Amino acid sequence: MRIHVAFTPGEATPAPVGVVIDVLRATSTLAQALASGYRRVLCCAEIDEARSLAETNGPAKLAGERRLEHIPGFDFGNSPRELAGEAAAETLILTTTNGTRLLVSAAARFERVYVGSLLNLDAVAAAAAESGEDVALLCAGVLGELALDDAYCAGRIAEALGGEPEDSARAAILLVQSFPSALDGLGASRSAANLRRHGLEADVERCAWENALDVVPRYVRRVGPAAEVTT
Repeated sequence: MRIHVAFTPGEATPAPVGVVIDVLRATSTLAQALASGYRRVLCCAEIDEARSLAETNGPAKLAGERRLEHIPGFDFGNSPRELAGEAAAETLILTTTNGTRLLVSAAARFERVYVGSLLNLDAVAAAAAESGEDVALLCAGVLGELALDDAYCAGRIAEALGGEPEDSARAAILLVQSFPSALDGLGASRSAANLRRHGLEADVERCAWENALDVVPRYVRRVGPAAEVTT
């Protein structure tokens, strides 16, 4: 089993299994939503798509953000803390600046797609390794650029996977070793700095919780423009 890391969404990765990572905050939010009792999460790229899906796949709740700002008319932002309570519907529809776009793209490129974060670190690593096939860890980044927080999370999952790390995975593992804790690793990123400026430091702390959730979100099918993710 070879382990690859794509640090930005545009990188090609030769593997049948993909793990999408947007640790601050989309994949953490998605994992929390399923752990809280939502039966499925419909992930889409555009705000208008999310609103249309809510009309045809209701009852559903809308969650998401654009440039860290709450979307007018949506029930939730993009925060695992907001989704930690009891599920308010069977379906959550999520659209974010970076993470959900990557998930929709990955669903078209990989045989199997999982959703990874620090919250479900060991669970997603075990699921991705189960088949013994090569695994690509896909970082959402920020607007096409490398994001330190996603690279750190990819390194943690690469460590947990074992296997044969390619140079990209080795680089992510070396990055992990330069930080004493998950909070330090995430907190050093530009993404974390942006969240702190918006008064959302508590989300950084929540997303740094390790193995708090025993869920493995996985892509199951397309629903219109959305990627449906369930456990």
